[in-house]
Amino acid sequence: MIVGIGGTTRAGSTSERVLALALKAAEAKGARTELFGGEILAKLPLFNPEVSAASPERDALVAAVRAADGLIIASPGYHGSVSGLVKNALDTLDVLRDDTRPYFDGRAVGVIVTVDGWQAAGATLGALRAIVHALRGWNTPMGVALNGAAARDTGGLFDGEGRLADRRDAWQVQAMAEQVVAFAAMKRAVG
Repeated sequence: MIVGIGGTTRAGSTSERVLALALKAAEAKGARTELFGGEILAKLPLFNPEVSAASPERDALVAAVRAADGLIIASPGYHGSVSGLVKNALDTLDVLRDDTRPYFDGRAVGVIVTVDGWQAAGATLGALRAIVHALRGWNTPMGVALNGAAARDTGGLFDGEGRLADRRDAWQVQAMAEQVVAFAAMKRAVG
C-alpha cells in the first residue's frame, strides 16, 4: 500500500490535488493507496513529544503508515518551507519510533512541493527531503516541485479535466509515483 499525506486546510488545494494524481499514477501501476488529505490532517492533535494525544485521525494515520510499503508526501511551500499542517502530521508519526520498523524505515518516499513562486521551491523540497531522511525513509530520485505562479501564464497547473496541464509537470509526478511503487516492490521481493 502507498500512503499519501498532504494538502492544506483549503478544500481542493493544489498540493492535495497533485497528491491525488500521484496516488492515481501509483494505482495504475497496481498499488493500493490511501490518502490523508488536509481535512484529516487538520483534525490531528498538535504534536507534543511529552504526550501521545490519540485521536481517530491520528490512529488511522499511524496504522496506515505502519502498513505502508511506500509513501508520497505533498506540501505547499509556505514562507520557504513545509507547511505547519504537513509538518505536524509528520511529527505525529513519532509514535512509530519504537516499532520494529521505525518511522519510514525501509520505505521509498516521494515528495511533492507546490509553490507560488520559484524561490520557495528548492528550499521546501530540500526541507521535505531532509525530514524524510531523518525519518529513515528512502527519498526517491525524483522530487517534484510545481510552480502555480508560472503556470498562471498558460492557464494554470490543471486542465479542464483536472489533470496537470504541462506535460513536464505530469511526467515528474508520474515518474516519482512509479519510483515509489517500483522501490516498494523491490523491497518486498528481497524481504
